[in-house]
Amino acid sequence: MKKLLLVVVLLMMLTVIFSPLSVVAQAAPADDLQTVVERGVLRVGMEAGYAPYNYRQTTDANGAVAIYNQNGEFANGYDVKIAKYIAEQMGVTLEVHALEWDSLINALNAGTIDAIIAGMSPTEERKEAIDFSDKYYESNLVIVVRKDGKFSDSDNIEDFVGANIVAQRGTFHVDALEQITTVTDTNQYDTFATMITALKANTIDGYIAEEPGAIADCTANSELMYVPIRNNENGFTTAEGDTQLAVGLRKGSSLTAEINSILATVSDDQRAEWMDEAIAQQPVESIERGFFGNVAYILGRYWTKILQGVGTTILVSIVGTVAGMVIGLLVGFIRTLPTARTKAGRIWQKVYNFVFSAYVEIFRGTPMMVQAMVIYWGYALLNNGVTMNTFVAALLIVSVNTGAYITEIVRGGINALDKGQFEGSSAIGMTHWQTLRYVILPQTVKNILPAVSNEFVINIKDTSVLSVLAGFIDLYAVGNIIILGTYRTFEAYLIISVVYFLLTFCITRLLRLFERKLNGKSNYALYNSDIVSAAPNVTGE
Repeated sequence: MKKLLLVVVLLMMLTVIFSPLSVVAQAAPADDLQTVVERGVLRVGMEAGYAPYNYRQTTDANGAVAIYNQNGEFANGYDVKIAKYIAEQMGVTLEVHALEWDSLINALNAGTIDAIIAGMSPTEERKEAIDFSDKYYESNLVIVVRKDGKFSDSDNIEDFVGANIVAQRGTFHVDALEQITTVTDTNQYDTFATMITALKANTIDGYIAEEPGAIADCTANSELMYVPIRNNENGFTTAEGDTQLAVGLRKGSSLTAEINSILATVSDDQRAEWMDEAIAQQPVESIERGFFGNVAYILGRYWTKILQGVGTTILVSIVGTVAGMVIGLLVGFIRTLPTARTKAGRIWQKVYNFVFSAYVEIFRGTPMMVQAMVIYWGYALLNNGVTMNTFVAALLIVSVNTGAYITEIVRGGINALDKGQFEGSSAIGMTHWQTLRYVILPQTVKNILPAVSNEFVINIKDTSVLSVLAGFIDLYAVGNIIILGTYRTFEAYLIISVVYFLLTFCITRLLRLFERKLNGKSNYALYNSDIVSAAPNVTGE
């Protein structure tokens, strides 16, 4: 019954936590247009990883715009050109925010950004969550394949008999994928960079893309081509909104009418010119250097970012582990307090013991990535779009998550001590807190140190899940930046994995050395009769 009651109350707590977020997310927006004009800045969200619509580069060449939440990175592409034009016509400055695709609508509804210009199609499902402007581009779907593959001569979707075709998760391409009834296997990938790598490695036969994106991918990867399937009886059947691109805006936003009036002034010729420029200016090189040449090129170009990622990873892991240990010790010791003598005291003990139990169960029972999304975007929703500092959010998330695990480690460390420790301390007149401080704490810390060291090593690797936070650049995020800039997925992840291994290997050895120093010598010379007999006779006898 106690366990059932705990589960019910935990579910109620989660409902209380999430319900206000939903209310805020559905609240009517303020006058977005007036807010943008008064601020003098139009905040636009995009992936900065979907060429030629939006991609990243290391300089401001060709009119690229600095990415606000990623120092040293610049965004360019067709979407950036559209966003710059809209900002210029409104008389404000453009501010580009690079976000994960799955976070764009969350950031918009939270008020972190004012608009989404990210090659997003106004599908019916998305229209239920946000509003869209008029279209600013329209394309058609194609299938990218290898030039030397068996499907290079195809010209309609029925030719892909027995093929393994994939699409990007969270896009209408997934719906189009279901129309190819002759394939033997279909999958959904997170990014186009991953799909390109899989295609070049011959693990898939092709992937669905929009024609401008396919042109950009094939330009950067000479071994690829695309099958020019048109949206007709031999191609994909798509809704009108699926192949169009539009600006995403909050429900009821006053920016919608303003942006529509600005887009109406852009001619078809101008849009075609911007797209041609975006494809031609894409910085990805198609030079074949060989495996070791690619590794050397990546290290030479991105070594400073790799060091930055290492520093961020280590710092967050250290601070998070130390803070988590403090939390774990406090919670663990508070839960060892003796039963209160008064009725009010006993009730209060039950309350805080239940709260601590709920904290431990929630943070040990949910993935850190989910916790990061809830804490980061929940904070923004409840604070009118003001996001928590990304670094502070990362420290908070790692700390509270680690604290939940270390709380149980501390509990085990205390339970491992003989009860006589408490009884003996009480017998000589020590209070409970004095016992904890002078007797229990030193022994507990020594007992749990190996487990805490293991948590530290785990945190070094688990910071990778914090890539869902806007602008958090740890070692894993640097790997993604390398992939978006080079399309060398295997080489990039291999370099990152080697760096992770070196970090964990060296830190593990240092921690073991520290544990041995703390344990002292393995053998001690005892003061016994042999030693006494060997000592000089000070009595003169």
